[in-house]
Amino acid sequence: MCGRYTLRTAPQEVAAQLDLFVPPPIGPRYNIAPSQQIGAVTAQLDTDGRAVRHWREFSWGLLPGWAESSAGTQRPINARSETAASKPTFREAFRRRRCLIPADGYYEWQATGREKQPYFFSLRDQPLFAFAGLYEHWEGPQGRDAGEVIDSCTILTTEANEMMREFHDRMPVILEPRDYGAWLDPTCEDADAVSPLCRSLPSERMQHWAVSQRVNSPKRDDAECLRRSEVRRLFD
Repeated sequence: MCGRYTLRTAPQEVAAQLDLFVPPPIGPRYNIAPSQQIGAVTAQLDTDGRAVRHWREFSWGLLPGWAESSAGTQRPINARSETAASKPTFREAFRRRRCLIPADGYYEWQATGREKQPYFFSLRDQPLFAFAGLYEHWEGPQGRDAGEVIDSCTILTTEANEMMREFHDRMPVILEPRDYGAWLDPTCEDADAVSPLCRSLPSERMQHWAVSQRVNSPKRDDAECLRRSEVRRLFD
């Protein structure tokens, strides 16, 4: 799964690697958590029929467009890539509303006795990467929700690679840069065409280390969250 991540990369670099015309209005974030506003890249066709990428803000936790109310409706932060195309909550978004969610690392926890030790995961060969995401637009239909508008998103997951299985049986879908265009393609509504992009990265491309338990609280968002812990590492 993916329940916390980081995005510390400079806006100019994010724009360059994700083909954005304007650098996004972001600063370094060390502990991005569910329900918070997060940045993502979407693509829409312009008047000449070209796919143009845009930076947008979403609430992390997908609220389906058909939900009757924003209150009490489950808002999943993750979706299984293997079944998202058939599940009512994600089906339309998988066909028509795919996005890139940029990150430069994410956290996972492992039980150590009575406590859970956080670990930070990143890529050895790619400082900035993008999760495969889905997004939705919801408008309050009536009553107390009338006039309320929520744009939300979720991160797709896939089967964990060998390294990640020591921590969890799932991991986020990290797309290859060469696949960004195909994933965002607003003309493609064929789930079977994009589903093969949702695969786990090989273990050898990833690295990880134990970090401070400061990251356990979503209220804490500073560089100390990434401070290496003295806990013995399980892998090199």
